[in-house]
Amino acid sequence: MRTMNRLLLDLAFLGLATAVGSGCSAKPSGGGGGRFTDPDKLRVVATYSILGDLVRNVAGSKAEVVTLVGPDSDAHTFDPSPQDGMTVAEAQVIFENGAGFESWLDKLYQSSGSQATRVVVTTGLELREGQCHHTKAEREKLGAAHKHEEDPHVWHDVRNAIHMVEIIRDSLCKIDPGHADTYRANAAAYLARLEALHGWVEKEVEAIPPDRRKLVTTHDTFGYFADRYGFTVVAAALPSVTTEAADPSAAEFAQLIQKVKAAKVPAIFTENVHNPKLTERLAAEAEVKLAAPLYTDALGKPGSTGDTYEKMIRHNVTTIVDALKP
Repeated sequence: MRTMNRLLLDLAFLGLATAVGSGCSAKPSGGGGGRFTDPDKLRVVATYSILGDLVRNVAGSKAEVVTLVGPDSDAHTFDPSPQDGMTVAEAQVIFENGAGFESWLDKLYQSSGSQATRVVVTTGLELREGQCHHTKAEREKLGAAHKHEEDPHVWHDVRNAIHMVEIIRDSLCKIDPGHADTYRANAAAYLARLEALHGWVEKEVEAIPPDRRKLVTTHDTFGYFADRYGFTVVAAALPSVTTEAADPSAAEFAQLIQKVKAAKVPAIFTENVHNPKLTERLAAEAEVKLAAPLYTDALGKPGSTGDTYEKMIRHNVTTIVDALKP
């Protein structure tokens, strides 16, 4: 299916060029926002739902923001459709995470013929080195070409989200100077809320004794959160910064169980973007409580407890504190 979608994407810009200008409708891809509808507003693409929420809070009513990878959808495994290519072709600005998070974006951008300005919101952040998901044999085969992946999940540290919003603000002001005052005012109000949110997280985690601040999740996504707020990432069911990694072998899973048992973690967490079966099995065999799911690489659907960035952080922190405190 993924190969077919990519073929369709390549064909879309050979045979469907007139469709871009005709305003024909299509089904949204990946749970995202579909096509642009207001020709009088700045046309902005955000690659994934969390970033889309940050952008909307700064852009306000002066831009139309379309998100490619929607709520509860996994940007790691996202497969763009021809419609996504047409959306990118129409965009004037594309906000992207970078750090390898959107491995599909370069091809999508090139295939679409887009002239949009691309803005990487992690520029200037010190990126963590993620866990490597290559096997020993794969590492030996790659040799000097083998590199550890960068950890793209910067948003779980609210201070990083603040940095991202500042880049969004400055970029919109530069690209659309006629509305710069609005973008600055929107950003100032939002940044004040994020500063308060960061302080709230720091206060909330104080309820967990340091020796119980241990995280086991589906994939390696909470490194920045752990570094900022004083946690240890013990393990992940998928030992990688991407959910595309293969499930662990029987021997690797047995070692993972022993690692979780030895660390005496109070709970294990599933995620909203990945099938929970592997994590459920880990919790059962390690005899550890399985906590409520966390929002990790995507917001929740509208009306959920994680349908905005602020709500996502509050849900995650409350869930973690409730599961790990004595």
